[in-house]
Amino acid sequence: MANAPFSAHRADLAALAADDRRRGLIARAGRDFASNDYLALANSDALRGALAEGIARGLPAGSGGSRLLRGNHAEHEALEAHAARHYGSEAALFFPTGFAANAALFATLPQRGDLIVHDELIHASAHDGMKLGRAGRVDARHNDAQSVDDMIARWRRGGGTGTPWIAVESLYSMDGDRAPLADLAAVAGRHDAVLVVDEAHATGVFGPDGQGLAHGLGTRDNLITLHTCGKALGCEGALLCGPQIVREFLINRGRPFIFSTAPSPLIAFLVRQALEIVANEPERQALLHARIRHAETRLAALGLPSSGSQILPVVIGDNARTMRVAGAMQAAGFDIRGIRPPTVPHGTARLRLAITLNVQESDIDAMTDALAAAMAAA
Repeated sequence: MANAPFSAHRADLAALAADDRRRGLIARAGRDFASNDYLALANSDALRGALAEGIARGLPAGSGGSRLLRGNHAEHEALEAHAARHYGSEAALFFPTGFAANAALFATLPQRGDLIVHDELIHASAHDGMKLGRAGRVDARHNDAQSVDDMIARWRRGGGTGTPWIAVESLYSMDGDRAPLADLAAVAGRHDAVLVVDEAHATGVFGPDGQGLAHGLGTRDNLITLHTCGKALGCEGALLCGPQIVREFLINRGRPFIFSTAPSPLIAFLVRQALEIVANEPERQALLHARIRHAETRLAALGLPSSGSQILPVVIGDNARTMRVAGAMQAAGFDIRGIRPPTVPHGTARLRLAITLNVQESDIDAMTDALAAAMAAA
């Protein structure tokens, strides 16, 4: 007898549940130690005021079509021009999400005969884009520039003649650690490679005016950066920044760009205002780093290591215990989520603590006290 519809899906969900890995949606509640709203802009008066201004100007909520049809709006182009100046690139292109930007980039730009060498912990959106593309791909050891160099050299010795692409995140979303960008840029230079840096979690938090960690590399004709707008910038969407040829090629060949309805012009205006706010209010960034240092001090007293960023993982290992601790923290009034495989490697289930300006130092003190009790009880 044939299987009933969705029987394989039910079996898969049951297997996830048996391994304490089945996910579910949980409403936000409690003090925020889970979001990526690092600068507390998402619910800020500053962005609400910018939104009201955009509405008062009569900006449309929807674009009405793809950018290549009638969906292209002056606010899209104003944002892209502003972003290119802000991030020090030749050009920029606006996408509705970071996932869409990564998927479009890796599906479109690397060509048949090229090789993508990516960090083993790179985001799922990059993997999905690579699967859609024509280039070969291989993973390098995490944050190991020598491993990247070795992979490209081995490929060249084996007859590889195309362009190498090096794909990394500047700040990793589950470990909070930084990529060795200067070393990776040197590898890219030696091998005539393109360096792609996903700045999702560094945008707004690091670099002058929140320009990110790749800002120190300067303007290069072999550098592409991705800046998401839904984290520290408090909005939504993503900006791909790089040489003008990247923008032009994606407009002509990037199917996720060509065949998607354009993002809201109102949101494009809002993102541009967010970039201005971050640049004009450096005290937000300074205050966040003070909060991070305070959290690191409190966690160190519990014997927990620091990442040096706003993302502070508490690795527990066992899936069930991780979720017990997460549940205890939520019951105590702290929005902290458990992260399990396959989002993180097997055996490294963890709590992902995110430090934002949505909490005060007193909240951090209360959270770490509750964490010590929850981990002892679990």
